[in-house]
Amino acid sequence: MTSLATLPDARGHFGPYGGMFVPETLMSALEDLTAEYQRAKADPEFQSELAGLLRDFAGRPTPLYFAERLTAELGGAKIYLKREDLLHTGAHKINNALGQILLARRMGKQRIIAETGAGQHGVATATVAARFGCECIIYMGAVDMERQALNVARMRFLGAKVVAVTAGQATLKEAINEAMRDWVTNVRTTHYILGSALGSHPYPMMVRDFHRVIGVEARRQILEREERLPDLLVACVGGGSNAIGLFHPFLDDAGVRMIGVEAGGEGIRTGKHAARFQGGRLGVLQGTKTFVLTNEDGQIELTHSVSAGLDYAAIGPEHSFLRDSGRIDYEYATDEEALAAFRSLAELEGIIPALETAHAIAHVIKVGPQMRDNEIIVVSCSGRGDKDVSQAAAHFGL
Repeated sequence: MTSLATLPDARGHFGPYGGMFVPETLMSALEDLTAEYQRAKADPEFQSELAGLLRDFAGRPTPLYFAERLTAELGGAKIYLKREDLLHTGAHKINNALGQILLARRMGKQRIIAETGAGQHGVATATVAARFGCECIIYMGAVDMERQALNVARMRFLGAKVVAVTAGQATLKEAINEAMRDWVTNVRTTHYILGSALGSHPYPMMVRDFHRVIGVEARRQILEREERLPDLLVACVGGGSNAIGLFHPFLDDAGVRMIGVEAGGEGIRTGKHAARFQGGRLGVLQGTKTFVLTNEDGQIELTHSVSAGLDYAAIGPEHSFLRDSGRIDYEYATDEEALAAFRSLAELEGIIPALETAHAIAHVIKVGPQMRDNEIIVVSCSGRGDKDVSQAAAHFGL
């Protein structure tokens, strides 16, 4: 049996998903990027430089933390947090941003663009652009700029130009549209640091590979701590970068279950959510074929989530494939459940998580008590909650 971990194929397909659905003007740039990435992947100097930056600049390895009080409160399984929130810039996004800025330098491109929803990828991109002296433009939906004002300020302090996108819902989908328009216009001088395991090949593969360090470390750390693999991995899923980074190194371990948690918003029946596997359809959006929230005519549905980073109509193509294969299950948490989990983790463990992360914690709160006390959960603590404190405080009336 072929390992699930060997995909995609040479054209970027994960079974029926993925591929390259872009304007002809971008095909040459994507093919050049694919070729350069394959060379870099096999280049010991590139890998050594990236490893050094991840260690000395970003702060890897991140700890695997036993959430003792949360475990005791819930009863049942032992809960470990993979602390990506402790990385420089406050989330896992820096892993991919560092890898891609090194690729941009190899290709001689000094102008960097990116999209961002929750702002963490924007901050990570602005950070690496500052580190290497590159021009940086970040596209961000106007709605997201308002609810993630702290990260907007951080990007500007780092020297990036933040462009407000007011079209449509003025959230992540529209920000990606604007970034792609920029890239088409300036493709010879510009590298687009896409922030999730989305878009045209090679991005889903490349972003996954740069985030595999999460799962590689978690695997080593849990074996050191518990002398066995975990029973369950849990991660939130917007586009799916932190989740695929944690899951991928465990795909061939049949005894390890995995659950991705989407944004249930105000509930599936309301239609105000971003749970692509709860009513989504096969479609093409922003470069890739995957599950997309559309109506019967193929028009993109409006989405909603309290977390800006999960508020997106499509999911990464590898996640669609892994869901079809039965290897990974996908659930959802509502806004209310995520906000309750946000507060629980803060009060029980002294860790204020990002609202994206809180969706994963919400699912752990559901399933942890149903598991035995000799079972182990590892959950991706994908980001810290500084950016969400004002939004959560307003909800709780603090």
